[in-house]
Amino acid sequence: MEILLADDDDSTRELVRRTLLTEGHNVIDVSDGTAAADELRSGARRFDLLIADVDMPGLDGISVAKQARVVSTNIAVILISAHEAQLGRASEIAGPKVETLSKPFPLDSLRAAVTKVGG
Repeated sequence: MEILLADDDDSTRELVRRTLLTEGHNVIDVSDGTAAADELRSGARRFDLLIADVDMPGLDGISVAKQARVVSTNIAVILISAHEAQLGRASEIAGPKVETLSKPFPLDSLRAAVTKVGG
């Protein structure tokens, strides 16, 4: 699966990236929403899944997810946040295959969410 990972927290981004790589996924990771949107718009890759932190500099994860759905209506989305109240905004993302995870989350929860939206 081709995954775009956007999180401004370096340690979270690295842990998620390594976990997904060991599961056999291809991962492009960026540190803010603007870079994620640029990656989506470039068309250089077709992503199956966007994992985005809701609270990031530039564009937030909700805005990135909305743009991702414009580029590809079938892209799955996993929104992550240390602020659980922000995860309620996931309802702003139209379409199927939207999951949320509260930081910190067990890696098994990440794997399960990826399987659920990617399967």
